[in-house]
Amino acid sequence: MVQLRNALYDADKNNGNVQQALQDLQSYVTSHMNTELISGNTSVYPPIQLPGTYSRLVEAQGKQLQQQSSPQLYTDAQAYCEKLDPVDFSGHNRVPCIEQYVQSHGGSVKITSIPDSLYKFAFVSPRWSPDLAGWSLLAAILCAGLAVVTFVARRWLKVAAKSATQT
Repeated sequence: MVQLRNALYDADKNNGNVQQALQDLQSYVTSHMNTELISGNTSVYPPIQLPGTYSRLVEAQGKQLQQQSSPQLYTDAQAYCEKLDPVDFSGHNRVPCIEQYVQSHGGSVKITSIPDSLYKFAFVSPRWSPDLAGWSLLAAILCAGLAVVTFVARRWLKVAAKSATQT
């Protein structure tokens, strides 16, 4: 699973086939028991977030904004917002800043928010699956049940035999 997750992150980073990598990871997680993508209590949810895909979506939205308004206004807005927040590498905080700058300087372009479903994913593993772990779990439960039934039957037979000899 770690290899599949790393392949997905590499595909996202290098603008590769993200859809195929996502399908491979989803197929694995949804067919194997106890495959958790979340590691620890401090992990983010959803566990699969694709920053490369998000930054490409933000860039495409920026190009759309640039085409809709004057190129110089957009360039000025981008430079202004980069000065305000130079550490924001993904553009998450810059989009509202650019939108506000364009609107306050005579532009009328509205930036739509990017849906989370385009770059955030979570897959749920099944409670039971027909693999080695699943069959082992089923066998253990059946053995435990058989042990309990045997114990109760022996106890009951011992009590029944004792009461039959006393009468």
